[in-house]
Amino acid sequence: MTFDWITSADAWVSLFTLTFLEIVLGIDNLIFISILSGKLPEAQRPRARQVGLALALVTRVLLLCSLAWVMRLDEPFWHVNLFGLQLPGSAKELILFFGGLFLLGKSVWEIHEKIEGHQEGAKSPVAASFANIVVQIILLDIIFSLDSVITAVGMASQLAIMIIAVIVSVVIMLVFVNAISSFVDRHPTIKMLALSFLILIGTLLLAESFHQHIAKGYVYFAMAFSFGVECLNIRVRGHRP
Repeated sequence: MTFDWITSADAWVSLFTLTFLEIVLGIDNLIFISILSGKLPEAQRPRARQVGLALALVTRVLLLCSLAWVMRLDEPFWHVNLFGLQLPGSAKELILFFGGLFLLGKSVWEIHEKIEGHQEGAKSPVAASFANIVVQIILLDIIFSLDSVITAVGMASQLAIMIIAVIVSVVIMLVFVNAISSFVDRHPTIKMLALSFLILIGTLLLAESFHQHIAKGYVYFAMAFSFGVECLNIRVRGHRP
């Protein structure tokens, strides 16, 4: 790993652009970590968030250092068509498939739990164990880290640039994770919206695993628009007497 790129303006532009993209790609990961850590006792939540983001950093750096292996994930090991639909046939597609199922199942379960928890006479949910939450965060990190690393490979040619961008993005998320988590905890509708976003992302991952490409720009626009509308709703509710 060399640092000859330091004198290149293009390399610095690539670094700043990639850092921004890594932060954007990490927002959904960050929100889900906030939701999962919210199931723990309050004293353990900051530690769970820090552990979750630290694991995300380690996972992404290890994948970046294994670039040859990551790039081979696209190589199919079978070709199976079912009713004109090509089934997942590479390691990447299988990870996307099971990752999408995990996000869909987990998000639907969380929504169901919150709806049932608000019903009259419903039992208070039992606090999850720290180890259980960390295991779920690890699975989540693996799913989202793959997309992040593939983006890094496509954006930069220098391994040092990729690693620096990942480290800087995770450090920035570490600074804001508690503020974001507190905001999500204070506004249950934001938490429900975030879970709905994760259902959308899970569906997107499943579609990509079946070679059905959906432009992510449309998805991110829909998410940003929905979040903006919900922020307006929060302000309206705050001004009510």
